[in-house]
Amino acid sequence: MRVVVVGGGVAGLAAAHRLRQQGADVLVLERSDRLGGKIHTGSLAGWPVETGAETFLMRENGVDSAVLDLARTLGLAPILIHPAPVPAAIAVDGALQPVPAGTLLGVPADPSTIEGYTGQDVDKGEPLIAPGTDVGVGPLVRGRYGDSIVDRLVDPLLGGVYAGRPDQLSLATTMPGLYDTAQREHTLAGAVKAALAAAPRPTGQPVFASVQGGLSTLVNALADGATADLNATVRELSSTDAGWALTVGSTRDARLVTADAVILAVPSAPAARLLDNSDVAALDYASIALVTLALPPGTRLPELSGFLVPATEGFAIKAATFFSTKWNRPDGPVMVRASIGRYGETEVLQRDDAALTALARADLAQILGAPVPEPVASAVYRWGGGLPQYGVGHLDRVRRVRGSLPATLAVAGAAYDGVGIAACVRSGQSAADSIWRSLGE
Repeated sequence: MRVVVVGGGVAGLAAAHRLRQQGADVLVLERSDRLGGKIHTGSLAGWPVETGAETFLMRENGVDSAVLDLARTLGLAPILIHPAPVPAAIAVDGALQPVPAGTLLGVPADPSTIEGYTGQDVDKGEPLIAPGTDVGVGPLVRGRYGDSIVDRLVDPLLGGVYAGRPDQLSLATTMPGLYDTAQREHTLAGAVKAALAAAPRPTGQPVFASVQGGLSTLVNALADGATADLNATVRELSSTDAGWALTVGSTRDARLVTADAVILAVPSAPAARLLDNSDVAALDYASIALVTLALPPGTRLPELSGFLVPATEGFAIKAATFFSTKWNRPDGPVMVRASIGRYGETEVLQRDDAALTALARADLAQILGAPVPEPVASAVYRWGGGLPQYGVGHLDRVRRVRGSLPATLAVAGAAYDGVGIAACVRSGQSAADSIWRSLGE
């Protein structure tokens, strides 16, 4: 049985790996000149740096994540590394304040301890939301906790993951644990406590992990043994009596690839074009730029892993990571990465690399209250349309998409099942399992 996986990001590679384990003949078609998608380890000033995704989750929904299990399968367990136990902060009111404990992506279990709480989270004798009803994160939290907690706490933590705005993001998609408990609990505080209790983290276990040498090590291990064509854009997909036909390459030099089954592990725009599906086409994306600075050795920074910035603070950067502190690298240049770009804020990203680097340094200096020295090296990594925006009702749209597909055609990736390496691996493996079952039948 031959399966073609369109897209060589981590979701497509996870799907291809799973299918090869099950005995399928798999071909990966990737339109760019490398595999890995938003996972790529580069170098700056002679040191490895991640140009996109930096870590993966160790656990999801109270169990080991799909990517952690996959890393073990690939023999990477002995070289997994974890961030240093250093806290992060939020830049609010001209100061770096600790991220409050006991929150779920910024939604506190005990709002009475948070400045700005309005005291409106009262038991009205019914669940917070009706069963099966999706709502925006922002409206739900604003109605129970007030605007201040959303703008100063939920916005930076949720926005740090999705580069989106909490008022527009789906509760069911971005916070499924809270969505589940909100259909039973009568207060938001009760729902947050129940969600935290339902997915406990073992004492002493790190939340995140990476791989020695960088996350490209994971990509290379996944791709080992795979058959992949690079610079191979799929222009058309059509069903045939025998399965599927894919037109690959330019119009002047097109070739036909046939398959018994196909997995589309690509962003929504190319997927919508191949499927002619309005639900897929409706998914929007946020673009971001990552500005990495290699500061002179010995540069003093706060003893933090980094900080998040609420949109209301008026800065272009929405987050900063102190790589050298976070990954316990005392030698060499002091690495700092700033993230620029929120959903709807495209104008700032039109600046050239030099201007973005200067803007990041200026924002960092103002937030830190001290000049940021001239970097010994710097780099700007741009991810146009890098982060999908899951609007209210996203899960219903995904169900409609998958319900409309033939059994031998599947979709996978961040466009459907969540951002982050763990979610993408889980999505790719699920698509592979679905395709393998359909081929068996």
